[in-house]
Amino acid sequence: MRESAASGAPPEHIIRNAGLVRLDYHVRVTSTMDVAHAVAADGAPAGTLILASSQEQGRGRTGKSWQSAPDAGLWCTLIERPADPRALDVLALRVGLSLAAALDAFVEQRITLKWPNDLWLGDGKLGGILIEARWRDGLPEWVAIGVGINRKPAADARVRSSHVRADVSRDALLGAVAPALRRAAAATGVLSDNECREWATRDRIAGRRVLTPADGVVQGITADGAISIRGDDGMVRHLHSGSLTVFEGPESLSI
Repeated sequence: MRESAASGAPPEHIIRNAGLVRLDYHVRVTSTMDVAHAVAADGAPAGTLILASSQEQGRGRTGKSWQSAPDAGLWCTLIERPADPRALDVLALRVGLSLAAALDAFVEQRITLKWPNDLWLGDGKLGGILIEARWRDGLPEWVAIGVGINRKPAADARVRSSHVRADVSRDALLGAVAPALRRAAAATGVLSDNECREWATRDRIAGRRVLTPADGVVQGITADGAISIRGDDGMVRHLHSGSLTVFEGPESLSI
């Protein structure tokens, strides 16, 4: 389901300044990711952004879904057509780095990152990233970069969330997020030494004990996007997938 409307769409100068080729605005969709895949299959060019006021079935990793309240956040998916398949392995991390640097100006403290795809502010999740690619003949035909950034507190007080300052408009967020996404998508290869060092300065999990995706203490990340976990046997395991469950005494927290 999608409901399009010109009313509420960002002004043309915001779209141009954000470095976008095309912007499709919708009042309500099932998921901006669903719409992005549909228009990409129809030939939408790289630099196309799908933006929605609300989502009925926003998508996350491991099949999670949720409702995105109208204008409670920036809900969008960017379509790119990458030339370097190797960069896809680290794209979620690279997007996180790029977004954190761009969004620091809209919050009161430095944004931290949780492997592989979340932005945190203090003790609450500020936003999330979802990367989905479609392949043809062994090469990526397009990649859809989904992003949600909270603008308002979560409706459920039990949810550990954070949000940008109240004075930050949706269009101001868009003007920062879209160029950050395009920069991250344009990069090639694995993470550079500078990117790895920057991640280390924002890593909210390094040095903490986790139970999954392996039991041990997080050492950081590798250039090819894996999380490094040292087990009690001294062996360091490099894992490219899974969700982190942080050990917090008798009750552990999956974040």
